[in-house]
Amino acid sequence: MNTKDTYKTAVEGLLTHKSRTALTILGIVIGITSITLVMSLGQSAQDLIVGQLNTLSPENIFIFPGGQPTNLSSAASSLITNSLTQKDYTDLQNKSNVPDAVSVIPIVFSSLPATYGSYYYNATLLGSTDGLINILNLAVSDGEFFTNNDVLSKSNVAVIGHKVASALFGLSSPVGQNIKLNNKNFRVVGLLSSENQSSFINFDDAAIIPYSTAQQSVLGIRYFQRIIVQASSVSTIPQVVKDVNFLLRSNHNITDPSKDDFHIDTQQDLVNTLSTITNVFTVFLSLVAAISLVVGGIGIMNIMLVSVTERTREIGLRKSLGATNHDILIQFLFEAVILTVIGGVIGILAGTSLSFLITLIANKFYAVGFVFSFPYFGALLGVGVSSAIGFIFGIMPARQAAQKSPIEALRYE
Repeated sequence: MNTKDTYKTAVEGLLTHKSRTALTILGIVIGITSITLVMSLGQSAQDLIVGQLNTLSPENIFIFPGGQPTNLSSAASSLITNSLTQKDYTDLQNKSNVPDAVSVIPIVFSSLPATYGSYYYNATLLGSTDGLINILNLAVSDGEFFTNNDVLSKSNVAVIGHKVASALFGLSSPVGQNIKLNNKNFRVVGLLSSENQSSFINFDDAAIIPYSTAQQSVLGIRYFQRIIVQASSVSTIPQVVKDVNFLLRSNHNITDPSKDDFHIDTQQDLVNTLSTITNVFTVFLSLVAAISLVVGGIGIMNIMLVSVTERTREIGLRKSLGATNHDILIQFLFEAVILTVIGGVIGILAGTSLSFLITLIANKFYAVGFVFSFPYFGALLGVGVSSAIGFIFGIMPARQAAQKSPIEALRYE
């Protein structure tokens, strides 16, 4: 028998029991659908995160308190580490220390209630300088951002996001009104544009005030939780990082780099870290989904064994007419592979459709900015894996069929 005849015979065998064939491929469909869905959404999430980070200036360098975190516990403890001081910030602004730095801003932050009369909103407090608006590419839709004089005089002024303004003032303009942050009065001088959602910080929830005011009047701290240094160009980033390391180690009397009480990430470092995290989660979830493929493969093997038993007389008749063991083996292997390939194709289409639907729903109701991503690698992997599953789990039934004696097979009732 040639390949065409073998394929035709295998298809006819499958179509003889349509309901059984449909149920057999269901396990493969579920597995491939799950893998395709996970890989598509994982890629969409990664593209979203990377896209949001790339909206910031690529020259930004982030200085964090505490040594390089190695686990969640060390990452959390860095939030309360007081290693970044006013002296560090002042020295970083000195051009003789970091010649290629064009801007340096400190950041302190917390979560606290913003109130106006009886209205309340749990806002994200950000304390910084007027340089924040440029270094993070922010825009003000009403009023203006606070000035450097407000920072120097520790003024009680605030720039708030749209969600904060909507919760406290409804449709009225908040500019010129007084709100309370941690029971301290602040005059609203500006309203952030909602277009600032392109950043990885949700500025709609933010209340931004001078860092000097935040440290003294609101948070009661004297250290910074972040310092952002903007290099003059992407090419000067390595030199700026080197200069910052040298300066901070000198300020903190550190001679052994392994004992640094700070760590530095460039924007590319953040992109790489977040990409690695999303990739790990995608692979993990794909492996969990792949369990259903094994279950589907076992189901195919069981159904094929039943099929071999039911078609014993057919096998005997074909052998008596000249079919070889190889012909019988190939026919039943073809049937198993055809089942799984069909299941794989259906699974890819179903997973892609579900991913597209979830992307539409997320964008429509939650405005998360998801972009649908077709998992080309996942599609190829799905077809390849489903074919391999059919071949592997089809070998045993196919060999059993091929080894049947034609005389015994013809006598089978």
